[in-house]
Amino acid sequence: MFDELNKYKQNDHFFFKPTDNLGKVCNAPTDKSGVYVIHALKGGRVELIYIGRSGEVKSDGSLFIRKAGLGGLKDRLVNGKQFGEARRNSWKQKMVDEKIEALDIYWYATHNEKFIDCPRILENKLLQKHLDIYGRLPKWNNEL
Repeated sequence: MFDELNKYKQNDHFFFKPTDNLGKVCNAPTDKSGVYVIHALKGGRVELIYIGRSGEVKSDGSLFIRKAGLGGLKDRLVNGKQFGEARRNSWKQKMVDEKIEALDIYWYATHNEKFIDCPRILENKLLQKHLDIYGRLPKWNNEL
């Protein structure tokens, strides 16, 4: 669905279940910024429920990479706040409440030696594409 992401060669994904420790299962880098796309696995179905980002390109063209805690994409995924508290806690509760069996979390580092792409701009493009196709934002983006 998102051909724009094919450009990013440093990428991966991991599964997160309500019984898991998010910090342990998250394989995102601590020294990279980028975007992430989250799918919910529920009742044999897969649904894209969230598109997010970590980091920004500053006005001078340099990249801001999150340094707090673990750092980078991993820190944003594990310690970033959503639904009023750190994701390591809030996602577990949302999954229980919504009867989601697992999240399949794909991440993409949006910079390397050849380019620096702004995570915010890419996140906005992905959200707009989803909106154009489905007429709505992903479920958890809509709940912000």
